[in-house]
Amino acid sequence: MLRYLAKRLGRSIISLFIIISVVFILLRQMPIEGYFPNYEKMTDLQIQNGLEALGLNDPIWEQLGRFWVNLLHGDLGTSITYRNNVDVVSIIAEKIPFSIKLGSMAILVSLALGIPLGAMMARYKGKFFDKMGTLFIVFIQAVPSAVYFLFIQLYGTTILDIPLLFDPDNAKSWILPVFSMSLGNIAYYGMWLRRYMVDEINKDYVKLATAKGVSGNKVFFKHVFRNAFVPMIQYLPTSFLNTVIGSIYIESLYSVPGMGGLLVQVIKKSDNTMVQAIVLLYATVGVIGLLLGDILMTVIDPRISLSKKEEGR
Repeated sequence: MLRYLAKRLGRSIISLFIIISVVFILLRQMPIEGYFPNYEKMTDLQIQNGLEALGLNDPIWEQLGRFWVNLLHGDLGTSITYRNNVDVVSIIAEKIPFSIKLGSMAILVSLALGIPLGAMMARYKGKFFDKMGTLFIVFIQAVPSAVYFLFIQLYGTTILDIPLLFDPDNAKSWILPVFSMSLGNIAYYGMWLRRYMVDEINKDYVKLATAKGVSGNKVFFKHVFRNAFVPMIQYLPTSFLNTVIGSIYIESLYSVPGMGGLLVQVIKKSDNTMVQAIVLLYATVGVIGLLLGDILMTVIDPRISLSKKEEGR
């Protein structure tokens, strides 16, 4: 297992290096206006002096090497146009608690509703509950999320008398963002748990247990549900971390001062340093989520061997 984890960790580091390096190089091809908050008022000489001071006149590989050296020392740089000369780490530290709180509550709602939804759809396959659950999943996946997010905001604020915009000090204003963030995962968990449970129901051990007279509910919940839940474990860390890190559209829609809204703002302001830092954070979260998913599967089901999994790839 340690050998497998070492290999996965090495691959993860390489993946992060490639992703961030590509993003860094692409951002360096963007117009230089993003590096100067008062670009319109600057003379050509001031612009050239500014580029020289920032090291942007150096070859791209020198700039990339300097970026990675600074990164290894915990220096993500300073914001340029979003908050001039403010440390990137301090900005992210200010924003990320809101995303963590909203994301954590959203993932709890997703698990509380999505897992029972999938289990009940499998239990009553082909019946009314299954059809209604399928309709919900198809709707969430087929309709652009921006559409139903807007309807939730419009009618939720009117019918439930909930504030239109997010207020950290008003608990009611958390309801609609959290509910909106949880919808995608509810559908995802419900769809895949139903699929895995239906596959398990058709296996020989279930038929044998039923033939021996074991209670249907006991077989369903003690064996089918537990075995079907194991494959889903692999995706839980990734979905959890991605939800916790923040939803770009929802945070912008409700004016949540979190990571999602921050990414939109820094892109609009062409703050390349901030964009690099946020992309690094998102990429790291994704890679860590995949690694944690494999580890969690072995904890839940000891029959799974990571070393054998590695040999089979």
